[in-house]
Amino acid sequence: MPDHMDSEIASLLGVDDGSSKAANSAQGGQIPPDFEQLFGDLDLGKKEDQAQGKTEGAVDFSKKSFAPVAKLQEDQPATFFADPDYYKKALNGEGEEAQRVHELLGKFLKASDPKDKGIYRQQLITAFGYLLSKEALHSVPSQAPLPKQLLVRFGVLLPSLLTQEQLDILSRIVFKKNIDEPVYYADEWVKAVARGQINQSATDEIKPQAGDDKAHYNALIQRATGKRDATEGILKSKAEERRSYENLLKEKVGQICQHDMGSGAGREMLYSDAQKKAMSEVNELMRRMLAADKEMGINIGDLEKANEELKSAMTKAGEFGQDAKADFQAVAQEFETIKQMTKLCVGRQGNHFPILTREYFHGSLKDVATRENVIRILAWIESIDCEAFCRSYKNTLNRIVPFTILLPCYGDSGICWEPFDRFNRASSRGRIAVPMYPKDLISAVLSAVADLRWQVAKEKASYYWMEEGLTGNYYQWFTAHKMKGDVREYFMADYLIWITKESEGIQKLDKDIRQIFWQYMPFSKAIKEKLKGRSYIYQELYQKDINRSLSDGY
Repeated sequence: MPDHMDSEIASLLGVDDGSSKAANSAQGGQIPPDFEQLFGDLDLGKKEDQAQGKTEGAVDFSKKSFAPVAKLQEDQPATFFADPDYYKKALNGEGEEAQRVHELLGKFLKASDPKDKGIYRQQLITAFGYLLSKEALHSVPSQAPLPKQLLVRFGVLLPSLLTQEQLDILSRIVFKKNIDEPVYYADEWVKAVARGQINQSATDEIKPQAGDDKAHYNALIQRATGKRDATEGILKSKAEERRSYENLLKEKVGQICQHDMGSGAGREMLYSDAQKKAMSEVNELMRRMLAADKEMGINIGDLEKANEELKSAMTKAGEFGQDAKADFQAVAQEFETIKQMTKLCVGRQGNHFPILTREYFHGSLKDVATRENVIRILAWIESIDCEAFCRSYKNTLNRIVPFTILLPCYGDSGICWEPFDRFNRASSRGRIAVPMYPKDLISAVLSAVADLRWQVAKEKASYYWMEEGLTGNYYQWFTAHKMKGDVREYFMADYLIWITKESEGIQKLDKDIRQIFWQYMPFSKAIKEKLKGRSYIYQELYQKDINRSLSDGY
């Protein structure tokens, strides 16, 4: 801990002589914060992003897999932690919150008595939470000091609390977002929300007041946007389906019109059995082409209607949402939501210490939830559970990868905050959160996907979630076996086994659970083909797939 900081703490942290605090106290502390006065113009770049039509949450329905990760880490470590003024820059301008953290950190590091250290530790956790809320706001501007961004992103307050080897690990993490996938560090997420590129996360704590036109029209815009995007995705899918039938038709016609020469001079052979079969298939192909074309016509009408609804909602909204203060409030509220996500990832019995230190940070770069590591694990999960990120709309299965927020905490489990936007079920991304420093990274990401799986299925079944679909069948097994506890946690534990063990042919699940998962969370075709030869159990499940596909109710 730098001792010279104590002498200049007031000027460094921007703490006044106490007059403002007294004035605020005299007013009873009832005046809400003026975000514009507190933080000035954050240079959010919102207007520029809107002019360029940038939308972080837009879903590309044509993408069928994750973007390849070309580079897992930087070749050379960055030098930002070598800055001798890193600590000063991180705390500069944060007022009394920074002074409080500075004092408590010094006491915590110097305390020798375990009881005193425990008291200071708890006080530091609380004080750091207040500081981090301000740091998050100050990390948003494009000209924000890098230490503030790194504090929000990695939880590094004082580099000397880490070993040089640990700093080297963090310095090799790819800093810029070069992969077109919805995976964000905490500072990037807050900035995207501030710029209006991503909607705020849902929360029950802040409810729109009656007559709140802005909230009403924002909801209308989100619903209309979701309907338009989903309809457009279906239209593209049907056009691709029709095109595939057309290409197949060309092949069949070419096969029919190709004649071999017989033994006689200039004599062509009769149609072969294969050509006659192709003729019968032509009629079926044309029937399917017409069906796809008819559905395209319906979706074109739906798309035009959705565009009109969106245009109408945006016109009515007018200038709502352009006020700068709303941006500050959105950032502040969103970061409070991130803090709640962090608590859930850590759990009640977990390590809630918010500062990254050598005592708690273990492992190598491959054990850290970097963007690149998480994307590779999500791609691996999808290669096994091929519908993990799919959602049905108008009988069409759309691939919608959730937003993934990487939280600088020591939690062991990922969580799903939202299965999808409450105003846009059709095409919005869900939101999952993953702790950056877990004991086991694969398990942390798997638990987040398991939670997403459960919540999406539960919302889909709505009031009948205990009776129908994935959640209904699992819940009925759960109650039939007189299990106790949280059914969702049991499901998540079984999902980890499903992906890591059962996909390899290692039978660990109850046979009824295996059958439920096989039907509602199917493995990829390649894995099913592999498993059917491993055991009679999987062979029987594979045969049931065939029987279902032949039945009208499949």
